[in-house]
Amino acid sequence: MNTSLLAQAANEARGLAMDAVHACNSGHLGLPLGCAEIGAVLFGESLRYYPDAPKWLNRDRFILSAGHGSMFIYSWLHLAGYAVSREEVKNFRRLNSITPGHPEFHETPGVEATTGPLGQGIGNAVGYALSGKRAAARFNTAEHTIFDQHIFAVHGDGCLQEGVAKEAIAFAGHSGLDNLILIYDSNDVTLDAMANVSQGEDAEQYFISQRWDAVTVDGHDLAAVAAAIAKAKADKNGRPKVIIAKTIIGKGIAEVQGTAKGHGEGGAKFTVTARASLGLPADEHFYVSPATQAYFAEKKAASKVEFEAWQATYDAWAAANPALAAELNNGVAQFTPADLSTQIPAFAADYKDATRSAGATVINAVAKVLPEYLTGSADLFGSTKNYLKDGGDFSAANPLGRNIWFGIREHAMGAICNGIAYDGLFRASGATFLVFADYLRGAIRLAALSSLPVSYIFTHDSVGVGEDGPTHQPVETVSGLRVIPNLDVIRPGDAEETAGAFIASVTRKDGPTALILTRQAIPLMNELSVEARREGVLLGGYIARKEVGALTTILLASGSELQHAMAAATELGDGVRVVSMPCFERFERQTAEYRESVLPKACTKRVSIEAGVTDLWWKYVGTEGKALGIDRFGISAPGDTVMSQLGMTKDHVVAAAK
Repeated sequence: MNTSLLAQAANEARGLAMDAVHACNSGHLGLPLGCAEIGAVLFGESLRYYPDAPKWLNRDRFILSAGHGSMFIYSWLHLAGYAVSREEVKNFRRLNSITPGHPEFHETPGVEATTGPLGQGIGNAVGYALSGKRAAARFNTAEHTIFDQHIFAVHGDGCLQEGVAKEAIAFAGHSGLDNLILIYDSNDVTLDAMANVSQGEDAEQYFISQRWDAVTVDGHDLAAVAAAIAKAKADKNGRPKVIIAKTIIGKGIAEVQGTAKGHGEGGAKFTVTARASLGLPADEHFYVSPATQAYFAEKKAASKVEFEAWQATYDAWAAANPALAAELNNGVAQFTPADLSTQIPAFAADYKDATRSAGATVINAVAKVLPEYLTGSADLFGSTKNYLKDGGDFSAANPLGRNIWFGIREHAMGAICNGIAYDGLFRASGATFLVFADYLRGAIRLAALSSLPVSYIFTHDSVGVGEDGPTHQPVETVSGLRVIPNLDVIRPGDAEETAGAFIASVTRKDGPTALILTRQAIPLMNELSVEARREGVLLGGYIARKEVGALTTILLASGSELQHAMAAATELGDGVRVVSMPCFERFERQTAEYRESVLPKACTKRVSIEAGVTDLWWKYVGTEGKALGIDRFGISAPGDTVMSQLGMTKDHVVAAAK
């Protein structure tokens, strides 16, 4: 390792960060300056990557959990030779650049996760590590190793204070993810003040207590950082690794370094003197020396040789293992067979059970068709019923397991599922009660923002939960999820709609899906064919019961209330249409012509019913219609009693329509 050249590269990376933040008068200098030597070791020495193949399957993954320090990753991606040009570095935080304020997946080559909300990146890294462990167990053979990558994440005190990080760290230690290496930028500073104002734990002892290996090093000592990383990579002892790197925040700007003022852009006004002290030229900003360029050109050439050697191994493996190669390729491509619906058996006409129970049947049928499908639960497999019967349990001893026991860690479950989805080899789903959806809302929002095809299985969907009372009876949660852009929220009305909901979730490639399932039993709606009901879910909304003669009234419903709309239509007579609306978002993506055919504007006599808040239904019932719902918290009583007391009955629909 050429320590003098890497030290020079570290100072030039500091210069890039200072120039970019100064140019837009916005951003965070603390981490890019404080972690410059760490970046030099990672990208100049320790990481396995090839910039011309940023999605190389066996690359080491690097995640900047402390995403506010985004100029750290942009600087090093630029120096390393990724398609992040000097002009893009200059365009930091500007409109339409690939160097946005916080790193965004899909936007920048080399960015492995959308980060910024603190702690999420640690959870994502754990998901990547789980994916890597399972990929190695599934696809490596005695003759060929195609997966042996490591997962790195840089985080700071802020990430470590967030509960999602603590949840994910506990899961990683318990699961033996020894391919995971966290680098803790321990600079004793948070945004507002010195870190001792809000924390006092012994970081080494904390990680050790969570079954991690921990070591503390000087984060500005290139040799010490490199040695710690090399040891962490070499130790396959069933324990994740953390390197606690003691650093000086904002290092290089004497006026603010080592203080809370060094966190943000406060030091940018001192960059003239800072650049001079670092030996950077006064007359050239965004400077990278010829020596640094040559060093990383050599690193890139060496990486190409390593990549091509791996590619030869992969080709030999694929030729020797065509079935495994097809499975891997299908996983990466998110392939779903066109006849998936036909491989999910139809339910008997007299079937009556909770949609969570129907979901158990459907998810196991889906898993047989899609071997890359994984699922987990936040200590509720027995209630959410998403356990894969022949899937085995994921653990350090069995990385092939398809059932993930997340424990009571909903937020980490969401972030870990995101990490699995970012990696793109397997399909991730996680389950809990709907009322706890807000415990993982931050992760759901990032999945939607990053277009990740994660599935959330939320059961116990309404006041129908019953005796557990209002603390466990969600009324606002479905609508709260519906307002997240790019999240499909599907609340099926019977077992066949449940099948359609799972099909929708696994065929969607550009965003997450929330499946909202009941605890209470509901009957099948047998007026249409199985295919029509499943296809209706894919369309988001459809005519579940056609009127006889002239249309006079439209009844709209989702979930367990669909049965009441159907029964009310029978009592109300010929001119009544029932529209099942399991997914607003999918319905809105249909053509205007289709939406008009289902909800013709000319019919203004409309009634909706859903066991939840009514606000979002007004867009469909209009100012002349009526929205039946529950705009209050629930009641502790048997589920049927609560539903009746709060107006979720056929009779209330009939009265509203009349």
